[in-house]
Amino acid sequence: MMRTLTTDRLTLRRPEAGDWPALRDVFMSDRGAYIGGPYDAAGAWMLFAAELGHWQMYDAGLWAVTDTADGTYYGIVGPWHPEHWPEKEIGWVLTEAAQGKSIGYEAALAARADCFDRLGWDTAVSYIHPDNTRSIALAERLGAVLDPAAVHPKPDQPCLVYRHPKGGA
Repeated sequence: MMRTLTTDRLTLRRPEAGDWPALRDVFMSDRGAYIGGPYDAAGAWMLFAAELGHWQMYDAGLWAVTDTADGTYYGIVGPWHPEHWPEKEIGWVLTEAAQGKSIGYEAALAARADCFDRLGWDTAVSYIHPDNTRSIALAERLGAVLDPAAVHPKPDQPCLVYRHPKGGA
């Protein structure tokens, strides 16, 4: 049986091939600039394949976030720690359909709790582009604080590092 997380409104599940069109559209949009893009189709595909591969390698990764009632796809939220990342990250990439509904907040709380509880993390950060005001607001709403001393995953690119409260409290 596939592991899932649930909240009052959401189901978080392992990403699957059917999620590709929605994530491709985000990766290729202007919003993709906040995660190293915007990407062309090949770059978007490679990024999506990396998401799937993270799950294959670690049995964990960014969860696909869907509406429990109607199946609406909202994006991905959760743990991300590729080999070259300096710290374990809680990340999110959300569709426009998620905006203004506290979807990211609700999903990130559930995913963060899973990181600290099931995965046994003792710390987590979120790497955020300085112009991404929506992500900054979400990190702060989650109780994460700016950590100017933290190492960036790509030192040659602008990045803010928000550190989540220990244990996700």
